[in-house]
Amino acid sequence: MLLAPEITLLVTGLAIVLMGLFLSGQSKKILGYIATLGCLVALLFTLNSFGTTAVMFSNSLSIDALSQFFKLVFLTVATLVSIAAIKYTDGNGNTDEFYALTLFATIGMMMVASANDLMVLFVAFELASLATYGLAGFEKKNPASTEAAMKYFIIGSLSAALLLLGIGYVYGTTGTTNIEAIAQNMGLLTSSPMGILSLVLLIAGFGFKIALVPFHMWAPDTYQGAPSVVSALLAAGSKKMGFVAAFKVFITGLIALQADWQMAFAILAVITMTYGNIVALSQTSVKRMLAYSSLAQAGYITMALVVMTPMALTGGILYALSHGFMKAGAFIATAAVVYMATSENKDILKADHLDSFKGLGKRMPITALSLTVFVLALSGIPPTAGFMSKFVLFSSTIESGLVWLAVIAILNSALSLYYYARVVRYMYAMPAEGEKVSEPIPYVVALLVAVAGVLAIGIWPEPFVNMAMEAAKVLIPGGM
Repeated sequence: MLLAPEITLLVTGLAIVLMGLFLSGQSKKILGYIATLGCLVALLFTLNSFGTTAVMFSNSLSIDALSQFFKLVFLTVATLVSIAAIKYTDGNGNTDEFYALTLFATIGMMMVASANDLMVLFVAFELASLATYGLAGFEKKNPASTEAAMKYFIIGSLSAALLLLGIGYVYGTTGTTNIEAIAQNMGLLTSSPMGILSLVLLIAGFGFKIALVPFHMWAPDTYQGAPSVVSALLAAGSKKMGFVAAFKVFITGLIALQADWQMAFAILAVITMTYGNIVALSQTSVKRMLAYSSLAQAGYITMALVVMTPMALTGGILYALSHGFMKAGAFIATAAVVYMATSENKDILKADHLDSFKGLGKRMPITALSLTVFVLALSGIPPTAGFMSKFVLFSSTIESGLVWLAVIAILNSALSLYYYARVVRYMYAMPAEGEKVSEPIPYVVALLVAVAGVLAIGIWPEPFVNMAMEAAKVLIPGGM
């Protein structure tokens, strides 16, 4: 029963593949509802087992509050994507492949959250990555989509190689790939030159997965070229997979080398959040702007690895859930606008350009209002999930004495207000260039669910903060 969420998604994914063989055309629309149902059932199983602690398969998988919390993040994002994709895949002959890959990618992310062994972690990473490579290039006749998939695949393969090489050095030095056993044999790593070499390789490998500068080069092009609903899965889902893996490997396994990797992550966090926000200022493509914004958000979450106090980890873990709602919602809102722009002009080259958002408040009021909530949340305006997450994370950074890091993060949040406010200005202050359009119901449902999540965490944060605290206890058992 502890693996019921993964088994549910696996059975649902395989059922979708088999049903896809016998369905055609419009009848494949039912697959979206089946995938959504599978995600919801898996979500219920995960919630039901939250707080349970167990290890299985020779301690290679662990079920605890940390893994369960991140599974909730992945399943929430997968549910939002599955709902929105009902409209995106409408009439597409490859609908079954889309949903199967989405579910298999989610299984990979969930296995990463449970992994207690570096080899299991690597295999789970690759399961999620291979599925998302295919999803990024889902629009085979769209050059931007195939380019996004190719860049993502090449850079992803490089990061996998670096990660595997780092794992190899750790195993060669300590004689084990079990994360807890590595911590017990850390004397071997600290006394060997291979310790620092493996650390550099692991930081680079995880840096690619999380999209930290300078390992970010794939993210803007991939997020822009991939279908918007896929970008939602990548930015809100697979990036968090990198974070939970980094938390496990560095805080649990490589704690003896803390002084070395802590400083590295501090530098990467500052560079990433600053670079992401500055470059986002000049973007006219909303998807590309959201991509650079996602870099900045990754920089904020990385602060948890630098501060390393229980409350900072709670803030970072809570931020992962908040970002899942905010970023998935923002990309799904963009998907709705892209749908509107392409339905009016099939030859449009840049459907996600800011010009497509002119007068959106009158043309697509629900989409515009939802996107406004998401961008305000991303900038940290109360009472939203973004504000609450930043409050916990930044205040814990100040309490730990790292005031300079908190000041840089706060200044970056203020800077981000400019480009987020520009989107709102286009939607409400610019004249509409067309008539009001009918907003697709699947997009509207996904947006409203995401808005509810953003506001729930912001207005009633206590249960979410408590769950994040339980997850943080797994990383620092004696520090709570």
